[in-house]
Amino acid sequence: METAGPNERRHAFLSTMHPAWRAVAELHATTEKSASTLYELPIEEFRQVPYRPPPLAADAPVPGRDIRISRREVSVRDGAVIGLRLYEPMTEGKSRTVFFNVHGGGWTVGTTETEENQNRLVCFKNNIVVISVDYRRAPEFPFPYPLNDAYDAFKWLIKNAEELGVSPHRILIGGGSAGANIASQSAVIAQMARDEGISGIIGQVLNIPVTCHPDFFPAAKYEYFSYEQNADAPIVSAARMRWFWNNYLPTPEANPKSSPLLSGDLSNLPPACKSQYENFPPHRLLKPDTRMNNSPVVVQIAGMDPLRDEGIAYAEALRANGVPVRLKTYPGMPHAFYVYPNLQPSMEYTDAVVEWMAAIEADHLLKA
Repeated sequence: METAGPNERRHAFLSTMHPAWRAVAELHATTEKSASTLYELPIEEFRQVPYRPPPLAADAPVPGRDIRISRREVSVRDGAVIGLRLYEPMTEGKSRTVFFNVHGGGWTVGTTETEENQNRLVCFKNNIVVISVDYRRAPEFPFPYPLNDAYDAFKWLIKNAEELGVSPHRILIGGGSAGANIASQSAVIAQMARDEGISGIIGQVLNIPVTCHPDFFPAAKYEYFSYEQNADAPIVSAARMRWFWNNYLPTPEANPKSSPLLSGDLSNLPPACKSQYENFPPHRLLKPDTRMNNSPVVVQIAGMDPLRDEGIAYAEALRANGVPVRLKTYPGMPHAFYVYPNLQPSMEYTDAVVEWMAAIEADHLLKA
C-alpha cells in the first residue's frame, strides 16, 4: 500500500471550501468571534458559561414518541460516579445491538448530548440501544481520566448487558473528534479490549478523529500538511486544537494511549470503515478496497480540518495492519461541520453512520 512521504501533498485539494459551507461561512464568523472570546477565559470562568449542544436536525426523533432517553450513573475505578445517557427504542426488546459513543469536545468541553442528533437517529433508524458516556473532562481531569472513565463505562456495559436488553456480542463503538480519540480512544478502547481479551466489538466508527499529538506525528511515514494548510479553519483551528491538547496532556509524551496512531500493533482490532467519497479520484487517497463493502471500521474526515491528515494516516495504519477499513471524506468542510445539521454534507455524514451500522449488524447476524 502506498503512503505519502513528508513532502507530498496529495490531500491538499480537500481544503477547497465546499459550497455548502460557503453558504453559512459568514453566519459562522459571528459565532467564531464569540467562541474565541470564550476560549481566552481562565478555565474557572470558562466553566461558568453554560454549554449549548449543537442544534438538532429537522427530522430528529422525538423522545417519548420515537425513542426513550434516560440517565444512568456508574462508578469508575477511583470511586467517582459518572453519568451515561441511554437511548432506547420505544418497543421492548432483548439482545439488541448497542452503540457505545464517546462524545467530542477536545476532552475539555461537550456532554453526552454533543452528538445528540446522531445518537437519536441511530437509535430510531437502526432500532438499537445507544449509550453516551459523560467522562470527566480536562484540564481538571487530564489524561488518563477521560480514557479510563470511558473504558470503565464500556466494561460496565458488558457486565450489565442483559439488564440493558443488549447483546454483549454485538457492540459498536465510536465517537467524534476527541471522543474519536477516546473513540480513537474507541480506537484505544478497542486496543485495550483486545489486550484484555474482551470480545464482542463488531465495528468502530471514528468520526473526524484525533489520532496523534502534533509534536509526535510520524511525518516521515505519512503526509502531514493539514495542520499548516487548515491552521485558521473555522470551528477548530490548529491553535485551538493545541489548547485542547495542552489541557488533556499538559506534559506532552508519545503515548499510544493518547495518540493511537503511535501504537506499535494495530492488528486484530475490530474493523473500522472508511468509505471513499464517490467523486474523489481514487488515486488521490487510499487505493479503493473493493473487497470490503461492509468494512467494520468507518473513518470519516473533513477536508478543511487540521485533523484531516491524521485521520487518513490512522486509516492507512489500520489497513497496513490487516484491519479492514474504509474512508469517507467531506471535502471543503471544517471540523465538526455537523453543528449545522441541515447542510447536505451534515445529513450525509449522519446517514453514513446509520447506513454503515445497518450493514454491519446485518452482516454480523447473517454470519452468526
